Amino acid sequence: MLLSDQPLVLGVDLDGVCGDYEDAFRQVVARRRGLDPDQLQPQTTMDAYTEWGLTFEELQHLHRLAVVEDRIFRTMTPLDGVSEALWRLSDRGVWIRIITARLLFSGIHETSAADTAAWLDANAIPYRDLCFINTKPDVGADLYVDDSPGNVIALREAGRATIVFDQPYNRHLPGPRATTWHDVVSYVEAELAGRDRHVPLPLEDPLDRVLTDDEDPA
Repeated sequence: MLLSDQPLVLGVDLDGVCGDYEDAFRQVVARRRGLDPDQLQPQTTMDAYTEWGLTFEELQHLHRLAVVEDRIFRTMTPLDGVSEALWRLSDRGVWIRIITARLLFSGIHETSAADTAAWLDANAIPYRDLCFINTKPDVGADLYVDDSPGNVIALREAGRATIVFDQPYNRHLPGPRATTWHDVVSYVEAELAGRDRHVPLPLEDPLDRVLTDDEDPA
């Protein structure tokens, strides 16, 4: 098999895949509306938040407050195992490309972008590219990980191999599906084993962690 001069590129979504956007936004909505967060149930539909009784205008207003005042893109909780899993893949030669559609509303791009980069550093997420774009099929990657039904469908229609990161609102989509980051690692490593790809120079791990083959990143 001939060695490709390009590494395997993994396109990784952020919200709902690496970080718990829904819970961070839930806390903001509950506090600003005087509600118990438990009153705002997990969403079974994507993005509209009609299940929380929000109109699009209210959603847009609260999202702006959440980003600019509450700084949720800087403070949201990372999902279990994400840092360890991505370091494991990166160390094995996978090119991590973060692809996010966070620049949705004008006027808050600077805060959104800066806090995204700060969050990635603070939570030791390895990556080589950071792309802010809504049309994800336009960003070249060999394999994608995403939770949004719209993104998954668009990527697959464009012929892009995509792992569905399991959330209540995407259960209707066919697999491959990952319920944990350990699942993502297993799937990507299987893909990597079937390809003879160039391995780029390793990134420097700020925590100098060592993850063995037997360790579970989740």
